[in-house]
Amino acid sequence: MKPFSGYENKNVIVLGYGRSGKSAVNALVNLGANVTLTTNEVFSDGEAEQKYKAWGVDIVDGHHPSNLLNRADLIVKNPGIPYSIPFLKEAEEREIPIITEVEIAHHVSEAPIYALTGTNGKTTCTHLLGEMLEHSGGSPILCGNIGYPATDAAMEAGVSDTLLMELSSFQLMGIKEFRPNIAVITNIYEAHLDYHGSVEEYVHAKLEIFKNMTAQDLLIFNKKQAHMLEGLNIKCRIQYFDSDTKADAYTEDGNFVVYGEAIMPIKDVVLKGDHNIENILATLLVAKAHGVDNKAIKRTLTTFSGISHRLERLGSVDEVVYYNDSKATNNLATSFALKSFDTPVIWLAGGLDRGQSVDELMQYAGHVKRIVTFGETAPKFEALAQKLSIPSEITENPFTGIELTHRHAEPGDTVLFSPACASWDQYKDYERRGDHFKEGFAKLS
Repeated sequence: MKPFSGYENKNVIVLGYGRSGKSAVNALVNLGANVTLTTNEVFSDGEAEQKYKAWGVDIVDGHHPSNLLNRADLIVKNPGIPYSIPFLKEAEEREIPIITEVEIAHHVSEAPIYALTGTNGKTTCTHLLGEMLEHSGGSPILCGNIGYPATDAAMEAGVSDTLLMELSSFQLMGIKEFRPNIAVITNIYEAHLDYHGSVEEYVHAKLEIFKNMTAQDLLIFNKKQAHMLEGLNIKCRIQYFDSDTKADAYTEDGNFVVYGEAIMPIKDVVLKGDHNIENILATLLVAKAHGVDNKAIKRTLTTFSGISHRLERLGSVDEVVYYNDSKATNNLATSFALKSFDTPVIWLAGGLDRGQSVDELMQYAGHVKRIVTFGETAPKFEALAQKLSIPSEITENPFTGIELTHRHAEPGDTVLFSPACASWDQYKDYERRGDHFKEGFAKLS
């Protein structure tokens, strides 16, 4: 961990007790801050409470009283807590800085930081890059939105490690000085409007990733969306990827090409889905900047088949293949999944209703023979099935849904669980939702 005195003797409020909150408390105590942890829920972690009290951490649970702000120098908030809550509104009025814990990670990391964001593809790119670095003898640490808090990773990392930090728009709204050595933006499409309030605010949050980068640093960006960078004061180098036209990384004659060099044939890649071609191109630019050789790249791309909940092939039962794509929490992600198959598809979808239409998915549903749906959006998917003139059924959840899909599936079909919706109407996150679907598959097989 790199020495940093910027938090010493500061009165810091940690808002929310999730993984990032725990990480922030630990780091701030180590950095000499006076920490108050506040959470809306009743604090029931007895072991942690005893430890925090020994450290001098004040715990205020069940509410966020505004008098905490009277002596606050800084707030470190859980990324999922919206800025619209009264406590944060008042903090902004008092001009108290509000950050997320990735800002702390930047301050204490001895390791270089490669930060990856985007509406879709950032998790796949992070894992793919991690394997490429490992195969080349590197020491990557995957962290951030991916599950391992960025600050924990930064405190662990040494100069020979590399932090591969997946970042959400929620996290990026809370940065002030954060500066990655390499930043990747896979794509930016409409998402999380219930949190951000507008497309403009969401785009702005994503573009925050490179605001502090300098000429020594590298931004990797989707050439199809290069217009988003027009008029911005960008000081870092920029490299582009594009699956359709020439760029720093592109495809040509059936090959992945980087800086004019054909790396390997696309047909040899195990990772399924046309959308993953651009994910791979973005990753190749980071790998090349890091110094990964072609041998390690090829080894990775011929073995890496994806990660849990991202178009994950579970296996086949009675000659029907089952895919878990629980990470598809919006229309765009599900459109990628639907386009990946040319076999008859039984599509399991549904979840939290954020007010979006699902009608735009009609154009990708040509192979869909039946829709099984659940959750708040079930009526929308039933209406979509009517427009497609295909049968549909409502089920309780993905676990019961897989049994229904199995009942209707025939040899040669594909069962695709790609919800196109967030999970929070029934599950705490998409991982638990996907695991519930996988439990259903295990029961079938």
